[in-house]
Amino acid sequence: MDTDKGLSRYVAGKKGRWVTLLVWLAIAVILTLTLPSVGDQENNNAANLSDAKPSVQAAAVSDQEFPSGSSLPALLVLHREGGLKQADLESLQQLTAQWGANPLPHQTSVPPLHQLPLPALQQQLSKDGSTIVAPILFSKQADTDQLKESLDQLRADVNKRFGGDLFSSVKGDAEEGNISARLTGPVGIQVDATGLFKNADVSLLLATVLLVLIILLIIYRSPVLAFIPLIAVGFAYMVVGPILGWMAREGWITVDSQGISIMTVLLFGAGTDYCLFLISRFRQLLSTERDKGKALRHAITGSTGAIAMSGLTVVLSLLALLFAQYGAYHRFAVPFSLSILIMAIASLTLVPALLAIIGRASFYPFVPRTPEMIAERAQKRGKPSKPARQRQNSFIGRIVVRRPWTVVLTALIVLGTLAGFSSRIEVTYDILSSFPEDMESREGFTIIGEQFSPGELAPVQVIVDTKGEPVDLKGQLSKLPYVAQVSDPQQGKQSPNIVAVDVSLTMNPYSLEAMKLIPELRQEAQSLLAAAGDGQGAEDRVWIGGQTADQYDTKEAGDRDTAVIIPVVIGLITLLLLGYLRSVVATAYLIGTVILSYFSALGLGWLIIHYGLGADAIAGSIPLYSFVFLVALGEDYNIFMISSIWEKRKRMPLRRAISEGVSETGSVITSAGVILAGTFAVLASLPIQVLVHFGIVTAVGVLLDTFIVRPFLVPAITALLGRAAFWPGKHVEIAEEPQVTGQA
Repeated sequence: MDTDKGLSRYVAGKKGRWVTLLVWLAIAVILTLTLPSVGDQENNNAANLSDAKPSVQAAAVSDQEFPSGSSLPALLVLHREGGLKQADLESLQQLTAQWGANPLPHQTSVPPLHQLPLPALQQQLSKDGSTIVAPILFSKQADTDQLKESLDQLRADVNKRFGGDLFSSVKGDAEEGNISARLTGPVGIQVDATGLFKNADVSLLLATVLLVLIILLIIYRSPVLAFIPLIAVGFAYMVVGPILGWMAREGWITVDSQGISIMTVLLFGAGTDYCLFLISRFRQLLSTERDKGKALRHAITGSTGAIAMSGLTVVLSLLALLFAQYGAYHRFAVPFSLSILIMAIASLTLVPALLAIIGRASFYPFVPRTPEMIAERAQKRGKPSKPARQRQNSFIGRIVVRRPWTVVLTALIVLGTLAGFSSRIEVTYDILSSFPEDMESREGFTIIGEQFSPGELAPVQVIVDTKGEPVDLKGQLSKLPYVAQVSDPQQGKQSPNIVAVDVSLTMNPYSLEAMKLIPELRQEAQSLLAAAGDGQGAEDRVWIGGQTADQYDTKEAGDRDTAVIIPVVIGLITLLLLGYLRSVVATAYLIGTVILSYFSALGLGWLIIHYGLGADAIAGSIPLYSFVFLVALGEDYNIFMISSIWEKRKRMPLRRAISEGVSETGSVITSAGVILAGTFAVLASLPIQVLVHFGIVTAVGVLLDTFIVRPFLVPAITALLGRAAFWPGKHVEIAEEPQVTGQA
């Protein structure tokens, strides 16, 4: 008698399947109609650093004491090979006069170049006379969309004044000797960065759906089955989006374009995996069970634990990002973990309901049937039935139990060699390096770097409280070898004792080299205060601000978060595995193998990115992001496979359980891994280098887990350890059944 009860009865029953489908449909429709879309609640200007960070404190002092310096500059770069003409400078003067009389939207000020005599304006040209940079200041309170409108109007004014499109290809303009214009600086960079992510949302979603559909069709060759996971993911997406939009509207969380882009990939990749874990088990049982309902209930019962455990592992690992200080990390925690949680629920409820409704036809035209059903069909057609093929253990399943030492050593050599390259990774916090080379703000910065000091793009602001003592801030800082120029000192509006200068470095202000100078500049300023007479509390009377200081604090926060989050993730997964497997030994080598796989992914990813794509560095955030994703998702596959081994060893010898467990889960994990890696690889098609590099590293890591760690390394270690793999739990070895031989 069938005694299956619980979840399988409710979601796969004759009435329950329809109720389940209608409930999901009702929830999706109601949430979509009543709650705001997550895309409408994106905040791409959210602060990443807390008020306690030195650069943020410096910005607060600057806003209070130097209101004119509290605006954001857009840098208009005019360039003509062979030198700018007098008419070019006169047109620029006319533009500044126009913007002075009729400001652009959200413009706070513009330098009065029109009031300068032409010879004085010519002094501001580059040495070869080919380039001039004009800053236009905008309000910090304006959001990115508003700033974009301002820049669009600025471009229109420039083109109208000069009588042509100055914002076309720099290369073409240079060859023809025409004048060109580029917008860069903090405003130009901010608008370009937001535009890249905003434009990526729709294309990323379409590309991900299409890729998953194609891979499913190729692997399972069933048009019906290919759409079942996509339907489940689609429903989950329709539920997650409004909930996140509502939470963002209420101010509980903050969402941005980058987080939504990665969440989409995660939802389709990991979500499809969970669906396949159940679908593959259902297909196997349909080959031995005539009753499709009973087969589905057994499939649900047999896979629920692994799916729930896998989902919980990923959810808790992603929630660990709540411990982050850096805003971008912290903002990802809730959207990522909530999407996986809802997708896991959909895999355990909606997918079984769809399978119960469609039944065996889900796998059309390759419908799995029992040997008896095959014989009956053949008899009806008047054809002899072919004997059912006995399931054979795969080559991999046999090799890991026959040659475990060979498998383990080979896998460790391969993974260890790749992991060694991870020590060569160079990281960067330069946002411009993530832009395509033909992006306007990056081209403008390149021109400034070639014609002037690149540090002029984003000067470092040094602010000191002199307490009335004479401090030669400009003179002393100008002597530093890495300083190109120092502006004249400004006195604070509310406190004249507070003095500020802008320091232009001789190097790219976004580079690691420049960031390392922030502590030295702080120390120089503190020494000047001490030398001036009253050095007491000098460390509290110096503020360093600007983009370089901001990135320095970003790196410090990222390093702190890495040191905290990685142990938290490892600890959470360890506790989950201990509770699920009841084995300290198995938990230890499952954790160890995914960590090794992570470093191997970093190493192989670096080889591809550095030598294949020619990148000099990867974004500083990628190692932490990759760790959280790869360790959590890597354990997914280990859990699904090890669950099969743990269950089979109760009724057969351990070595046979390992062999059959590897064989049974091999195809589904391989297909799931290919799909997950493919979805992350879609990120490499975007024009955003940070997502390209993240997609490559994560996709490589998933493939290493899929084709080396899961099928070879983990089962081979289990075979080597034998009953010790279950310590401190007990393992009772089942004796091999004697083979019966016939007599002649």
